[in-house]
Amino acid sequence: MSTETTGPQMTTHATRTHTEGARAMGAQVMRTHTIVDSPLGELTVVAEEGALAGLYFEGHQRRPAADTFGTRTDEGFEPVRQQLKEYFSGERREFDLPLAPQGEDFSRRVWELLTSIPYGETLSYGDLARRLGDPALAQAVGAANALNPLSVLLPCHRVVAADGSLRGYAGGLERKRFLLALEEPTAEMAARLF
Repeated sequence: MSTETTGPQMTTHATRTHTEGARAMGAQVMRTHTIVDSPLGELTVVAEEGALAGLYFEGHQRRPAADTFGTRTDEGFEPVRQQLKEYFSGERREFDLPLAPQGEDFSRRVWELLTSIPYGETLSYGDLARRLGDPALAQAVGAANALNPLSVLLPCHRVVAADGSLRGYAGGLERKRFLLALEEPTAEMAARLF
């Protein structure tokens, strides 16, 4: 069963502005979360105003406090639960979910670029910096990757060092290796990663 799609859909600037404007005015923004089982352990998935705002591993570096995730419910999370199941079983290469990651403009530009890295391929931090128009931004790209609130969905695991080695991953390098091996299960890739 092939379920290729056009990739994650980040919300429009207007939608982000509405949510950010409401937050700035002190209005409560509706957040809910659920827990999804995966081969990498439990994933906490956070939704805000109908779009996904977070996907965190257990022990995730820079994981927000649990009290910011909103009420726990399974309602409304069926699409992400199903698509993650398909992804981890090798049936899905891209996600088709509304995403609304919160962050600075530069970080959001980097996260948007992550969605252009094809399944089974990697780019370096420098490659992404060049795509942003300035090769000197490689470290800033790395910092933005470290703040990615939507692991797996915004595939920062596909970003590697210039020499192809693995550098940092908020979910841990073992999870990064797992995700890369899942997407490119060739003997050559497995030998490089393990």
